[in-house]
Amino acid sequence: MRGQGQSPIDPDPSDPRALESLLSFWAEAGVDGAFEDAPVDRLVERARPVRAPAAAPAPAPAKAQAVAAAGPDVSAAVAEARRLASAASSLDELKAAIAGFDGCPLKFEGARQAVFARGEPDAPVMVIGEGPGGDEDIQGAPFVGRAGKLLDKMLAAAGLAGRVFITNTVYWRPPGNRTPTPPEQLVCLPFLERAITLVQPRLLLLAGGASAKSLLQRPEGIFTLRGRWFDWRSSDGETELPAMPTLHPAFLLRQPGAKKKAWADLLTFVERLDRPAREATD
Repeated sequence: MRGQGQSPIDPDPSDPRALESLLSFWAEAGVDGAFEDAPVDRLVERARPVRAPAAAPAPAPAKAQAVAAAGPDVSAAVAEARRLASAASSLDELKAAIAGFDGCPLKFEGARQAVFARGEPDAPVMVIGEGPGGDEDIQGAPFVGRAGKLLDKMLAAAGLAGRVFITNTVYWRPPGNRTPTPPEQLVCLPFLERAITLVQPRLLLLAGGASAKSLLQRPEGIFTLRGRWFDWRSSDGETELPAMPTLHPAFLLRQPGAKKKAWADLLTFVERLDRPAREATD
């Protein structure tokens, strides 16, 4: 845990939780790459004599290169997911289809089980997070750990208790609770879109940058997207719903000062949800 006087951009390197919090902060802010593998003090670097570049490492064996280049056939996996999802006529059937689906590599990277959803099957609001964590992987339901408890408290305080259906963009826990990759989200998208079709929510609440970027196909970070209304469209173009991104509750646990922003998002969200139907059509 960072000391009271420790800067948020200068974490204690001996505390992995502080480093994890910092990485999560930058990820939520939209930073998804680095110039170097390790931090470099440029002032010290300038004082050092210029050295000739080291010789390039020998190329990896052809077999290792082939393994690195090989990956899942995303197109085939998406097609299979779409086939299975379209055949599901209920949420229970969809849950079973997800559990039997082998096209997402996360299923074979240490996850105990598929984690589909929880909540009301006819809810007016669908909350879509990023992916399961450790508690979710054990219990088989999304948002059941510390972040989930905070989410439930916030939803209840905003008058949304019993009015939500909660799921994620991927259904297996990514190793180390890392952010799911776009290909992993793409493979699982047919199941998510089928869930939206079956539940028929009126509004979507997108929790976290990975969820917002994936569903809205926008490059901005969550601090730019949060609290704003966007139109989500299904892959076939037949369904369109209003969607609002907001900060992920796991991020709020690491950065409590951001709770005010998330609460403001929820108030705006509920105001639109509860707006009289005649006003909503104006």
